[in-house]
Amino acid sequence: MTTSDFIVVFPGTPAPEVVRTLDMSGYKWKSVSSIEESNKCEPQGGWMGAIISCDEDSESAWAFARSLRKRDNSVDAVLLLISGAQLSELELRDDLYEDFCLSPFHPSEFTARLRHLFSSTSVAVSRPDLVENSGLVLNLETYQASFNGNALDLTFMEYELLKFLAQNPGKVFTREVLLSRVWGYEYYGGARTVDVHVRRLRAKLGEEHANLIQTVRSVGYRFGQGRWSN
Repeated sequence: MTTSDFIVVFPGTPAPEVVRTLDMSGYKWKSVSSIEESNKCEPQGGWMGAIISCDEDSESAWAFARSLRKRDNSVDAVLLLISGAQLSELELRDDLYEDFCLSPFHPSEFTARLRHLFSSTSVAVSRPDLVENSGLVLNLETYQASFNGNALDLTFMEYELLKFLAQNPGKVFTREVLLSRVWGYEYYGGARTVDVHVRRLRAKLGEEHANLIQTVRSVGYRFGQGRWSN
């Protein structure tokens, strides 16, 4: 049977950070509350893998993992999310999982473990159209944005401006060019519009990383360092 690209997630209400990381990484997933529900909504090609959170109800989580292994169409890529206090529970259960990640986790570590786990399967994960640069990740399909694993709450035009700059790193754009390329020729606002949006983006990136969007005096703005920066 050909494996699908869907991941089953247990329990049925995954933590927001799990949902956000899976969505930003482009994985297709379904959450379930029981092995019966998992069997009922399993895609035709079977589950590509499973993510099981053990930090709330470890007994149910281990039972779910055990049931996945006992099925005729066994799930062979299982990632556990556990707390540091639960590490001892891993002993003598090596047959129930392939990898684990300590919770709470950093999204970058979670993403790396998912990528490593599923790259070892014969399935190529369908990746969304992403812009990734210096810790910034923009999902062009869902209009989600994150920086160093933390979600950015951007307006539509803030997103569009950041996307345009990040897709052209190191290149300097005048305010007039940004107005025409991001806002469109039909927009009649002044150059101050660009300055206001840049200021808001810098505030949302945080003081430590605000210089990702650099001001080039008497010219305009660029994302990241120029080619000839020291």
